[in-house]
Amino acid sequence: MKDVLLIALFAFGGAACAGTLGALALRLLRHRSVAVSLAVVAAVTVTAMLAGTLAVARAMFLSPHDLTVVTLVVAMAAVVSLAAALLLGRWVVARSRDLARAARDFGEDGSFAAPRTRATAELAALADELAATSARLAASRERERALEASRRELVAWISHDLRTPLAGLRAMAEALEDGVAADPARYHRQIRTEVERLDTMVGDLFELSRIHAGALELTPSRCSLRDLAADALLGADPLARERGVRLLGEDIAHVPVDVDGKEMTRVLANLLGNAIRHTPADGTVAVRVDRDERTAVLSVTDGCGGIPEEDLPRVFDTGWRGSPARTPPAGAGLGLAIVRGIVEAHAGRASVHNVPGGCRFELTLPLAGAPARA
Repeated sequence: MKDVLLIALFAFGGAACAGTLGALALRLLRHRSVAVSLAVVAAVTVTAMLAGTLAVARAMFLSPHDLTVVTLVVAMAAVVSLAAALLLGRWVVARSRDLARAARDFGEDGSFAAPRTRATAELAALADELAATSARLAASRERERALEASRRELVAWISHDLRTPLAGLRAMAEALEDGVAADPARYHRQIRTEVERLDTMVGDLFELSRIHAGALELTPSRCSLRDLAADALLGADPLARERGVRLLGEDIAHVPVDVDGKEMTRVLANLLGNAIRHTPADGTVAVRVDRDERTAVLSVTDGCGGIPEEDLPRVFDTGWRGSPARTPPAGAGLGLAIVRGIVEAHAGRASVHNVPGGCRFELTLPLAGAPARA
């Protein structure tokens, strides 16, 4: 037992010396290629074994012949180990360079294509992450392009919508000033109507800028969706009568929610006004409320005939107006963008989909006291 312990101590001492030198070498070469590190690890392994063997051989007073045999065996193992480590290192370095080239191309043209050559599990996982990041960046760039396009459209439409009433106001003002207006009272009424249109447009722009800037301040309170819907239907009734549209909302359930009553009233007014304007005479606009364990869904269904499928993802974009048939004369394409901004500020979600004969706008809101979903 004592001899075994001594052999173990001598072997450990020789291996520890080799290991210490190897650790120092790895520290000095830590910024070099992985192939160099693998070669050092292989050399340390073989050297530790050789050092331990030589220490034990000298302690046991082996013959020179036996010591030479052991040394040759260990040396051959060292050659094979170093060769295998260098081959492995070169293979890993080559795969790393392929991945680096792909990443460099990713930075230049914005798209990442994983190398076709097989790599280690870690490099393959890194390539998968880069591919996923590339896909997310591509989607982000697409959203940015769509947003920039909608902003350009908004500026163009707002410029047109402002220029038209301003030109009319100037003409009527000049007519009144020159005393050539045949019916001044009618001109005054028309001027007031145009000013109210401009005031509404400016108010929508201001509201949208607050939403985009994150400056929309909400004052939530416990409300019933039935009361909010009833008030909105009452406010939309004159426009519905004028256009010959029926409003339905008798079976609205009492669903409590914590919302800013003023802002949600604006949301419902926008949706109902939009639905009434796009529904033909003798059509129907229906309001309904559903609920589940955590959310309430308030829907407004119109008879517009439906929205083209390719336009559905853009309905809530700033400045979207759709086809000319769905473009109100005084609309600037801001109402639905404001609807989405206010609903999302309440931790809700606004969506739209087609139904037979029209489309349905749905507002999903957390129930009162229920945790909001991310």
